[in-house]
Amino acid sequence: METALEVYNDTEMRSPETQPIKRRKKKSKVWDYFTIENVQPDCRRAFCKGCNQSFAYSNGTKVAGTSHLKRHIDKGTCPAIVHPQDNDNNQPMTPYTPKSDTPRRRYRTQTNSTYVAFDQDKCRHEIAKMIIMHDYPLHMVEHPGFISFVHSLQPHFDTVSFNNVQGDCVATYLAEKQNVIKSLEGIPGRFCLTLDFWTSKLNLGYVFITGHFIDSDWKIQKKLLNVLMESYPESDEALSLAVANCVSEWGLEGKLFSVTFNHLASKTAVENIRPLLCIKNPGILDGQLVIGNCVAQTFSSLAKDVLDKGKDVIKNIRDSVKHVKTSESHEERFVELKEQLQVPSNKVLSLDDQMQWNTTYKMLVAASELKEVFSCLDTADPDYKQSPSAEDWRQVETLCTFLKPLFEAASTLQSSENPSAVTFFHEVWKTQSDMSRAIAGEDPYVAGIARTMKEKVDKYWRDCSLVLAMAVVMDPRFKMKLVEFSFSKIFGEDAGRNIKTVDDGIHELFSEYMALPSPLKPTSEGGKADGLSDFDTYIMETTGQNLKSELDQYLDETLLPRVQEFDVLDWWKQNKLKYPTLSKMARDILSIPVSAAAFDYVFDMEPREMDEYKTSLRPETVEALICAREWLLESDASSSSPSAAAQMSSATVKTEA
Repeated sequence: METALEVYNDTEMRSPETQPIKRRKKKSKVWDYFTIENVQPDCRRAFCKGCNQSFAYSNGTKVAGTSHLKRHIDKGTCPAIVHPQDNDNNQPMTPYTPKSDTPRRRYRTQTNSTYVAFDQDKCRHEIAKMIIMHDYPLHMVEHPGFISFVHSLQPHFDTVSFNNVQGDCVATYLAEKQNVIKSLEGIPGRFCLTLDFWTSKLNLGYVFITGHFIDSDWKIQKKLLNVLMESYPESDEALSLAVANCVSEWGLEGKLFSVTFNHLASKTAVENIRPLLCIKNPGILDGQLVIGNCVAQTFSSLAKDVLDKGKDVIKNIRDSVKHVKTSESHEERFVELKEQLQVPSNKVLSLDDQMQWNTTYKMLVAASELKEVFSCLDTADPDYKQSPSAEDWRQVETLCTFLKPLFEAASTLQSSENPSAVTFFHEVWKTQSDMSRAIAGEDPYVAGIARTMKEKVDKYWRDCSLVLAMAVVMDPRFKMKLVEFSFSKIFGEDAGRNIKTVDDGIHELFSEYMALPSPLKPTSEGGKADGLSDFDTYIMETTGQNLKSELDQYLDETLLPRVQEFDVLDWWKQNKLKYPTLSKMARDILSIPVSAAAFDYVFDMEPREMDEYKTSLRPETVEALICAREWLLESDASSSSPSAAAQMSSATVKTEA
């Protein structure tokens, strides 16, 4: 098939006798969208540049004109041309109706239609983003329904394979990773890592590593950094290899301050992590900032002990609730009886998810408040035959008494944007005190539960009291005074030794920060000596022993009033010039996370399990999909509104398990 240009060139080479009459240059706008091609001798057709559809143009000496070509580009017939709709007056959109057979009058109209070129690469990029953000399976691009849908939108789209879209998703991840790297440049303090451990049916482990830090505006932030597969999750090297990989990949050598994880690890596994904190940071509390007991895991473990003690009575309550909730007629009778008895409770019955202990607690609380209805239900519902006894209800109340403080404390991890170690110092201290009182009580059932719980609380204190206490010391409302008071209640005769451990640790850490180069120290301009350097040395030698350090000066000052809405980070921001070195230490201590559990998984009874589809993918692809999803959602939230961005930064994006 000859092109219009070839036909034109051919006519130029003919003799003057055979040349046709020279036509004037085409001026119609349609020629921006059409080309003319010879399809047969003496027959030329107009081809649309957008959709390649052909139209009559000339046959012999007869020319068809351009009105039908204008209609093609002006009336929305061509799928490759976008037609902006004039809806400035908020008029309702006109629904699409099929064309009728009634002939229409032809109008010569002028529009602002814009030709939009089809971009295969851009479409593939958008498909990759869609799959990442909505957690769709990669194989969807090969599903016949998806292929048919896409071709109905754009027939020229080349179908992509699983391998194609997998590569596109990884490319999107790598591009977003560069944005994250840039956002982390210039972070003034150190980084704290949390390790959230997931299992799988294939006995593979997945470690979600999140970095926590305080930015230059003294706002606490966190960012998902890695999702690493561990082939042998029970080995002593699994966690340390994951941390080492993260440190190397993100350039955190010399910047790693603490590690918190929720995986039951051996003593050897914990010891393997400690040296990683000392890379270029020798002496940072000798690696004591490895927190093997995530506070969410600790609360879940305590709740599991309570539920195990009452498993028989809990089953009776669950069966009663199931009887009501699984039948519409049973529930109607229950509600009618409640109204007749005028039970004042507003609680709504619901069956529990036995993998989330908070749902069991809520079920017990609701059932306990409605126990009067259950006690009389057999009179209104002859199918109900398993009413709990009075002793059952007494045990339920005991179980709820133990679960309530755990539920309230763990809920803080979900309700607060950044639950601080100071908050959980109070919560754990209160729990430990409650257990001690329960053990000393006369009820053997209560004492048995409390004794089991106290063993775990005591272990948590041994492992984490230093970190929690240091955070308390960095709060100007409490400092060492609260540590001294609470430790005297908790440790009794051993209080003095434990208080000294905290005091020594704080001073040791402060000495490390004093040894670091400080950009706040005054320097001579232009490198010229001001003539008083010897005088500075003299002052240090003669009075240095008598000067109080920033830390001692801070500790000796009067405590601030305990106001409810107190922002400890903002206080340090306002006082960083007064305490240039101590403020750096406070910034790092107050960024230590107390929980490694993701926002939605605080109440989990068992580790999360990676779904079978993701475990079938390459580890690098799994990491790319999960990390890129969180980063993209954070970016969208940040661009939509500041409040949404803040909420997104404080909540871990949920991944379907």
